[in-house]
Amino acid sequence: MKIQEFAFEGEGLTRVFENEKWMVGIKNWKPANDITGIDCLERHNETDELFVLLAGRCTLLYANETDGKLEIGAVEMQPMKVYNIPSALWHNTVTQKDTKMILVEDSSTGMANSDILPLDAAQLAQVKALVK
Repeated sequence: MKIQEFAFEGEGLTRVFENEKWMVGIKNWKPANDITGIDCLERHNETDELFVLLAGRCTLLYANETDGKLEIGAVEMQPMKVYNIPSALWHNTVTQKDTKMILVEDSSTGMANSDILPLDAAQLAQVKALVK
């Protein structure tokens, strides 16, 4: 047996390790996560998701629904801290070109148990105001 090692230098997210319980991904900048390309939030209905910022800059967007209205907030990630996105919390990441993050989640997480929420013009304006 040998120690395995994994890397990813491309755009976006790739699962670099996965077993029957959990997966580890490397998430780099991609146009859809740039402040000029962000257009939606997502949620995973059954599982939490963890992010660790290794390099660059990332703002975690999150939103709660109250009385049919979306309350959007943002957290500026700090390197080497672990951020947990609880299951069913709307979220997305806003990154810059030099961003590199680690993502850890249950290996069963996918579109079958997740939702995408397109943002309207007013919500996009709010997101742009939150991301400094």
